[in-house]
Amino acid sequence: MRLDSPAMAAWSFLTKHARVLVCIAHDPGVRLRDIATMVGITERTAFDVVNDLASAGYVVKNKDGRRNRYEIQAHLPLREAIGRERTIGEVLEILVDTNVPKGPLT
Repeated sequence: MRLDSPAMAAWSFLTKHARVLVCIAHDPGVRLRDIATMVGITERTAFDVVNDLASAGYVVKNKDGRRNRYEIQAHLPLREAIGRERTIGEVLEILVDTNVPKGPLT
């Protein structure tokens, strides 16, 4: 099966929460509207996911004028135990290549 086939487009390997976290890792000043576009979700869902991540302590929101800047708490462990305890930072090192141009994360 090709990676760009319609069957592959019906699901995502990463959860919405993980994809939003990747967006924030790429650009800590990213707007909710841009997160929604890149992840393929509504702005309201993007807001809810960012709030979930902030409530869990994985993301800290800081006001920067009229916008928010986000700070990922990379030292925190993943919620799920998969082998040895991994941190958010270790997973983001694998998922985020800062040299890749930004585009949709679908």
